[in-house]
Amino acid sequence: MPALCRDCLTQFDDGPRCPKCGRPRIVRHDELWDLSIAHMDCDAFYASVEKRDNPELRDKPVIIGGGKRGVVSTACYIARIKGVRSAMPMFKALELCPEAVVVRGRMEVYSTVSKQIRAMMDEMTPKVEPLSLDEAFMDMSGTAKLHGVPPAVMLARLVKRMREELGITGSIGLSHNKFLAKIASDMDKPRGFSVIGKAETVDFLDQKPVRLIWGIGEVGQQSLAKAGIRSFADLKRWDRKELGARFGSMGERLWHLARGEDRRRVSRNAPMKSLSSETTFFEDTSDVDLLDGHIWRLAEKVSDRLKARGNAGRVVVLKLKRSDFTLISRRKSLSDPSQIADRIYRTARDLFDAVDHKKPYRLIGVGVSDLVDEGHADRSGNLLDPQEGKRIGAERASDQIRAKFGADAILKGRSLR
Repeated sequence: MPALCRDCLTQFDDGPRCPKCGRPRIVRHDELWDLSIAHMDCDAFYASVEKRDNPELRDKPVIIGGGKRGVVSTACYIARIKGVRSAMPMFKALELCPEAVVVRGRMEVYSTVSKQIRAMMDEMTPKVEPLSLDEAFMDMSGTAKLHGVPPAVMLARLVKRMREELGITGSIGLSHNKFLAKIASDMDKPRGFSVIGKAETVDFLDQKPVRLIWGIGEVGQQSLAKAGIRSFADLKRWDRKELGARFGSMGERLWHLARGEDRRRVSRNAPMKSLSSETTFFEDTSDVDLLDGHIWRLAEKVSDRLKARGNAGRVVVLKLKRSDFTLISRRKSLSDPSQIADRIYRTARDLFDAVDHKKPYRLIGVGVSDLVDEGHADRSGNLLDPQEGKRIGAERASDQIRAKFGADAILKGRSLR
């Protein structure tokens, strides 16, 4: 069976340890040299950057997020062992892990590291499709002749370079399509390298839960469960036409995914259509003041990510999920594209105020869509709000201060709610 040492990159014919360096970090698979579609996902990316830049945090649980009334953006694996999860209220996270060090995110730094990783990927293949700052698909087809080694070796070399040159670790999923590559990358985190071959695809999926399907959230899982579909084996028993009749256009996609089929190509120029952030509450709430604080924090997070990527959005989207799982989505077009947290927040708050708040909420999300380059952003003023220009100027100045002195240099009062 083909085998690869992930430490010294030696290729050999199976064995519990590398015959060259003697280490046990081995990946082995019958199709290891034949597969070429990969997904790379950094391990606890934001927390890893903070630990790299502050060695005192190395062996400590680290949480990236806001104040005690805020929520967890992400957490390192030490904190995750204690039960800390993304979108968890900060007070709950600190109850589970009181010794954790809480750090406010630095999107401009994460963006810089992301670009360095992307440059490494571009050296391997022209077909790189980023999904976010810390993950991307790669199509390595045809690169073996160029680099003189199979794609699996190049991928192991990539994460080795990331660790040695940038101090960041990542996990690799290697398969024959994007759907399976993404599943594989999450199978052995952190520092994982998992392979799903063509021959094993159907057997591998059969007893797996359908929640592994990217884009199937809680509501989608409940809808499938009502139809008796909880595993891929359940899904595979359905007739193709029946799935279409029950789930519409999604039914056709489900039929193919049940068989491990995914014809989507890795597209370097696939435009990001939207960018959003959401949080699920530990307890359902109808506290408008608390919800307003969440709207601001989410708007600020979306704004930071837009600025880090050099984008702006034409449409602001508000997402709400009630305690009975009713999903509400509202959207509003801006007079011109924006990346300003204040504009995103005020628009999202207007959308929130227009909703009939009958029941408490379990989730809230803020996003922007119809993304463009930031060169087209915030050009025209608002005649109905002459103070908007001053607020935009203040936010730009705050960004410069935060970039120079740290994310905690300036905090808005509403972010503490």
